[in-house]
Amino acid sequence: MLPFNPKEQLLQFLDEDIGTGDMTSALLTKKKISARIVSREKAVVAGTKYAKAIFKMMGCDAVIEMKDGSEILPDQTVMKVAGDAKKILMCERTVLNLLARMSGIATQTRELVKKIPGSTKIYATRKTAPGLRYFDKEAVEAGGGKRHRTRLDEMVMIKDNHIAVEGSLLSLIKKAKKKHRRFEAEVENVSDAVLAASRGAAVVMLDNFTPSQIVKTIQVLKKNKLRDKVLLEASGGITAKNISRYGKTGVDIISVGSITNSVKGVDLSLEV
Repeated sequence: MLPFNPKEQLLQFLDEDIGTGDMTSALLTKKKISARIVSREKAVVAGTKYAKAIFKMMGCDAVIEMKDGSEILPDQTVMKVAGDAKKILMCERTVLNLLARMSGIATQTRELVKKIPGSTKIYATRKTAPGLRYFDKEAVEAGGGKRHRTRLDEMVMIKDNHIAVEGSLLSLIKKAKKKHRRFEAEVENVSDAVLAASRGAAVVMLDNFTPSQIVKTIQVLKKNKLRDKVLLEASGGITAKNISRYGKTGVDIISVGSITNSVKGVDLSLEV
């Protein structure tokens, strides 16, 4: 993981919601309360340590009842919290928003993971909400997926627009090899897949290939004794309806942007 200060990010989330103060909670009589966060649906939990950290920042005590990656049922308790009523209610929405999003990502990831046969892995992409990338990626892992690049400075990934600017995939591969030990290349046809694999790409992304096109590409790579020298990634147009077909092709990685850019949050609530 690259350097990341979750406390700083969480404080920003709180500030975004609270502003100069919670005008409604300020009307309450000062008292200590206990509450619990419950799920209204079946889901996979993610983000509990961050929810606990938010409550702690506000001077409240929180106990995690269901660890990240756990599968929960309706009305199950995810977390218990105790402390000043004003403080708990002040951070309620921030906690629930983050928990709901991360749990939604974990749930969606788990559903896709279960549909993939063999050893093929699901990877997250950089298609995330600004400011939430590290949380989104962690949620994918809680659901059984893997992280792809988190930032552009982690790895060279030659994509279509880079090729359009440079005018040559081969030229970019040669430049990448001079400066970096490992790089990935996105290709749109079998011949470019062979080129990238033969020239030392560690990962070849088969962009918008159909399952049958992927099978053909693997056959050609095997014929050229290149299949074992490269990881193959399928990307583009992959959904819950067709992911099993992609998993059966023999690719190593399936990257799915929808698990982080089209999130359906889990229905969670805080009950005093």
